[in-house]
Amino acid sequence: MADLIVDGGQPIAGTVTPSGNKNAVLPMLCATLLTDEAVTLENVPEISDVDKILAYFERMGSSVTRADDGATLTIQHDFTAFRDARADLPLGIRSAVLLLAPVMVRTGALRFDTDAKGCALGLREIDPHLEILEQFGSRIVNNQPYDIRLETEITGQEIWADYASVTATETFAMMAATASGTSTLMNAASEPHVQALCEMLLAMGARIEGLGTSRLEITGVDRLSGTRARVPDDHHEVATFLAIGGVTGGRLTVNTDVTTHMTLILRQFAKLGLQFETTAHSITVTGWTREIARPYTREMLPKIEAAPWPYFPADLLPQAIGVAVGCNSEIMFWNKIYEGALGWSSELLKFGARVHLSDPHRLIVFGGNSLRPAEVEAPYIIRVVLGLFLAAIQADGQSTIRNADPIRRAHPRFVEKLTELGAQVRWA
Repeated sequence: MADLIVDGGQPIAGTVTPSGNKNAVLPMLCATLLTDEAVTLENVPEISDVDKILAYFERMGSSVTRADDGATLTIQHDFTAFRDARADLPLGIRSAVLLLAPVMVRTGALRFDTDAKGCALGLREIDPHLEILEQFGSRIVNNQPYDIRLETEITGQEIWADYASVTATETFAMMAATASGTSTLMNAASEPHVQALCEMLLAMGARIEGLGTSRLEITGVDRLSGTRARVPDDHHEVATFLAIGGVTGGRLTVNTDVTTHMTLILRQFAKLGLQFETTAHSITVTGWTREIARPYTREMLPKIEAAPWPYFPADLLPQAIGVAVGCNSEIMFWNKIYEGALGWSSELLKFGARVHLSDPHRLIVFGGNSLRPAEVEAPYIIRVVLGLFLAAIQADGQSTIRNADPIRRAHPRFVEKLTELGAQVRWA
């Protein structure tokens, strides 16, 4: 694991282009298995999860061609090879859960071992995905390792999910796209990356209604065709760059194709005193007042709540907290999705920030802090590293963020882009 050395207190300014969305590209890659025609994806980020899925495809006999720009991929699958080979899921990649539906559609059977070292699915709940496979006619023959077989024709289903799971919604969409009849999912997730997958399926010939809402209705088609699709920019990275520019006193512009998804995100960061200018294809952070917006109900504490889209994303809560430690008054952060996801906040104390973890979901950040450089330990959580980075970049002097590697899983060339903008930051 590598450490990140940050020399804070310097303005970071200029223009930057964000990377493609990790959470969009992975289901889009997996959905290429639903057609035997070539699919071309643009704006593909150079991250390890992508490389692992592509290696799996090539091991199964698929053709993968990468253009000179490195960000454009063309994929075509050999379904004969898939049918004749063991379709075991790749190890050491949590996003392998997104292969469940397309591999089942393609082969009618699959195996994976959640108990193996470097397991395919990691420590994430797989019940919602398995339940969807079962409702579409699959049977779990064994679960150590998992052995799943499709016993009937895939037919349309009406499903009401327990909660709005992003990856379970994507599993549903990939199962339903070629099912016989119409399928409906209530309590569907609607995040931008879910929308990107559905837009790609539409371009391949799928029939989908309710895109971007909590009710998805998909009428299956006999076959899907190839297409050319663009992976959208990562709205998390867009917001992170803007926050970095703002807290360092720089004027930073992010050129992006996801401005339409940024409205609520920018409004929440504006509660922290960040100021923005927006055009159709760019967002610029123009200043930072450090003032927390006060609610009209004066007795209430200002707060930012994270919940499933179209709420403020939980993956941006650490970055918002990293901004808040430099503000002049208090604000509460409420993670309504993940229990215990704010435990890392104790590391902020080392920067001189005053924070109080009220319970496993709520954190209060107090204002008026005099931040100082520090050495902190990052947990293996991508966005938390960024939250700690935002605190470090505000403090005059050199800070060290230990075990900062997770940002490479979602933000390729992140450090290089920052140094091009004037940041004094390096790997050690």
